[in-house]
Amino acid sequence: MTESGLGYQWIQSLHSYLAYVVLAILFLAVANAIMGWINNKMFTMEKDLRISLFALILSHIQLLVGLLLYFMSPSGLQAIQSFGMGGLNAPARLLAVEHPFINIIAIILITIGWSRHKKFMEGRKKFKSITIFYGLGLVLILSRIPWGQWIN
Repeated sequence: MTESGLGYQWIQSLHSYLAYVVLAILFLAVANAIMGWINNKMFTMEKDLRISLFALILSHIQLLVGLLLYFMSPSGLQAIQSFGMGGLNAPARLLAVEHPFINIIAIILITIGWSRHKKFMEGRKKFKSITIFYGLGLVLILSRIPWGQWIN
């Protein structure tokens, strides 16, 4: 499918707009976990679990949409196949290599944070796990967003 194809444009738009939602819910999950950890709050199923789970699910959906886009986009795998790793300039390398690789690591960290929090009974430890791993994932995601192309 070409860059001008309707399917490609739809997936690219979905990936861009969903990113706003994912970033917002990740910020909310990390802020909520920090507050719970600092204030030694009880971890509740109604609020804390749902916020963290929603962030996990949306992050995974965004990853799947991003992987689909990676294989459809001329800026993804096709760029590496066309130019080779040495032939990519910095903006092309960001899209074809750094953005997908770092974001996969970020989602792995978020998933580890979710898995670890379930092992603890104490709210403080649950919040600490989510704070650290979701926070690291969020920082990695923010570090490799192609800001110049995304915001324009």
